[in-house]
Amino acid sequence: MITLRSALFNAVFFVTTFLYTLAATVVRLINPRLVMSMAVAWAHTLVFAVRIICGIRLEVTGRDRIAPGAALISSRHQSAFDTFVWLTLVPRCCYVLKQELMRVPLFGSLIAAAGMIPIDRDAGTAAIRILLRESDRAVREGMQIVIFPEGTRSEPGKPEPMQPGILALASRSGLPIVPVATDSGLCWGRRAFHKRPGTIHIVIGEPIPPGADRRALAQALERGMGALDHCREIDTARSV
Repeated sequence: MITLRSALFNAVFFVTTFLYTLAATVVRLINPRLVMSMAVAWAHTLVFAVRIICGIRLEVTGRDRIAPGAALISSRHQSAFDTFVWLTLVPRCCYVLKQELMRVPLFGSLIAAAGMIPIDRDAGTAAIRILLRESDRAVREGMQIVIFPEGTRSEPGKPEPMQPGILALASRSGLPIVPVATDSGLCWGRRAFHKRPGTIHIVIGEPIPPGADRRALAQALERGMGALDHCREIDTARSV
């Protein structure tokens, strides 16, 4: 049953993405400002579809910790689910995403129109400069920047090393960093075909004030982004 549901959702995912991409391409020619609204509608459709088809529900705590206006959100990244769900959680989501997506026909131009920040992960310091320049623009526009500081998806309980971009971004923007923990990989694994029924938790932590020592900032980020892993460790210890 899980295999059948997963196959059905994958079909819905690709068809929905294709149709929204075509519609948004037309909308972009008429009014580019509406592209973001199309992206939000696309994301809501996918969250609804994965709940109905695969039985994957979403539980978010701490949304009040994201202040209105520009924000810097640093999230754990375990699943493709993370790459669209934030469009449904904040008013003006601005993902920091990989440059390769810009090469996808039609879809790439929509990413730019929606104000996202594409980064070439192999460009080193040049990528940091682009990140800082584009983040300045996003902050001016009052967007909520969502960055996955590990730079790639990780398995639950096995975080990847944090990349330097988040610390540079925090220093440049002067915004508090909002750490986010998730366990999306338990239902929708990294590069996994199967989507298993259950509840994906997103836990938004207390914002970390700007100006903190870099080491202290990195440690606070690790704690906030690993909150769910820590809770599972406690639960496992209690059950032994």
